[in-house]
Amino acid sequence: MRIRNQRLTGIVGLGAASALVLSGCAGFGGGGSDDEGGDKSLTFTTWGSESEEATFKDLISQFEADHEGVDIKLNVVPYDQMFSNIDAQLSSRKAPDLFRVDYGNLGVYSSQDQLLDLSEYFDDDEIAEFTPAMWEAVSYEGVPYGVPHQTDVSAVLVNTAMLSDAGIDPATLPTTQEDAWTWDEFADVAAKLRSSLPSDKFPFVYNWQLGGAPRWLSWLFQADGTFLDGTTATIDSPAGAAAVDFTKSFFDKQWVPPTSSTKGTIYADSTFTEGTAAMAFMGSFLVPDIDALADFEWTAIPMPRDERGATDLGGNALVASKTTSNPELAAEFLKFMVSADAMSEFCANTNELPTRIDLEGDTVKFKVRPDVMPVFVDQAATIEPSDVKQLTSPAMAAINTALQDQLEAAFLGGQSTEKTLANLSAAIEEAAQ
Repeated sequence: MRIRNQRLTGIVGLGAASALVLSGCAGFGGGGSDDEGGDKSLTFTTWGSESEEATFKDLISQFEADHEGVDIKLNVVPYDQMFSNIDAQLSSRKAPDLFRVDYGNLGVYSSQDQLLDLSEYFDDDEIAEFTPAMWEAVSYEGVPYGVPHQTDVSAVLVNTAMLSDAGIDPATLPTTQEDAWTWDEFADVAAKLRSSLPSDKFPFVYNWQLGGAPRWLSWLFQADGTFLDGTTATIDSPAGAAAVDFTKSFFDKQWVPPTSSTKGTIYADSTFTEGTAAMAFMGSFLVPDIDALADFEWTAIPMPRDERGATDLGGNALVASKTTSNPELAAEFLKFMVSADAMSEFCANTNELPTRIDLEGDTVKFKVRPDVMPVFVDQAATIEPSDVKQLTSPAMAAINTALQDQLEAAFLGGQSTEKTLANLSAAIEEAAQ
């Protein structure tokens, strides 16, 4: 089963998420209390791939074995139903004790005082075990309302044969953040590929389709720009202009398929595995799919960098409902799930990325393509806390819509950079109020 949550699709549904209009359905259990096990029962609702579900079950069994009498009821549900049902249950005070939430959605719940404040359960030394950016991802106004279970970021996958045919030696490809291509170097490679490829093949494809428009913000961050400071839009800047100009050139110079814009309907991994693009910006969670589907040799390299390195923020937190009848047990389970051993097992089995400092580099023994995974782990370190603070704003649903509309107009409609930035600035300002 292919799960697309890491593609930032979660933030598309935030408007519906706040509407609280849908009733609960079978499979979404309420909080553990009274008739369901009293003080030692918890319900946990999530979505997940087969490997995620299997690992959740294994880790729950481990926790139960170490806590006599504890019963954690796991409900695995479709992602497209997840948050509308959670919203309805929160409004009726029948929410599960624990649930999974992507970072893009988390700000809605934490800002509405619907989650358990975990401040008293983590001391400073325990907080320091996580990368600062990922702890910021679960915090709202300095208060942690969840634990950063895992993350997923984009790096660049490369069809080595297509680069060789263009005269680019795969042995010279960058492998670390220190030798990552600059924008100019990336442009040189794209130009070489364009001149060597037939018209129906392309140098690369970017993964901003189908709800993934916020991934464009990686270019803005690489240019050392921002888009939001509190409730003030900051995107209309020299960095914003540089990011729009550079990404517009992808289409103007035919470096990417014209159908791969922010409103495109074909995922970037499909374009890559079918051999239409020599390179693809891709999340680590797709590595198993690529490994199974690609009939050519490929590797992974870091994202390009300009003033700094940057990438997108994918992945998920685990949270407890504020109304849980067992806050201490819920917090203990959350701490277990982000312990070094539990996180290492989960990430190894799912090709997702750890958020703990002691699991950086090649510490996690990934089950699929362990040779390329350190590139993604290192890429995750380019996420700054300031990036995360913006990306987890409750305003991201409306900002995502604006990004889709305005970047589409810039990339394919000929809209000027000046107008694109002005329109984005106005939309972001309105969304943040």
